[in-house]
Amino acid sequence: MTDPTKHTPSDAAAPSLHVDSDWKAQAEAERARLAEKDAAMAARAAEAGPEQLPPAEFRSLVGLLASQAVMGLGTMADPQGRVVVDLEGSKFAMDLLQVLAEKTKGNLTPEESGELEEVLRELGMRFMAITRVVAEQMSKAPGSVKMAAPGTAAAAASAPQSPAGGASKLIIP
Repeated sequence: MTDPTKHTPSDAAAPSLHVDSDWKAQAEAERARLAEKDAAMAARAAEAGPEQLPPAEFRSLVGLLASQAVMGLGTMADPQGRVVVDLEGSKFAMDLLQVLAEKTKGNLTPEESGELEEVLRELGMRFMAITRVVAEQMSKAPGSVKMAAPGTAAAAASAPQSPAGGASKLIIP
């Protein structure tokens, strides 16, 4: 005889699939929050105009240090139109970015971390390329590159210093 209260495995209800729709709501809320943040940043930038400073945020800090490094790599000319390369200053700005990356590791969003890594990689490649170009220029025509001690670029234009004199800037006409 069979017991009517006893269930066999074939009598059991098939397992149901539970779909947690809460994750969808969380993803939509996150997407909306990011869209609002982007819209607010765009609105601030639009109303700020060219005279206002950008918002004080991590991206601005990275951009400021990166622009200092790039300027030291000869992207700016002096008033006489000569290229000024400050390898020490550029390297210092790159080192500061590296310290920032190390000290903020694990505390950045994936986007911030990726941007910082990309900036460091790009600056490193540019630094190596400019260093090679400067070395070639100095070996080909030593008189065409003038060394200047910090803060004396004008004096260097008229009287170049020797490389052993501790110069930190190169002026390339």
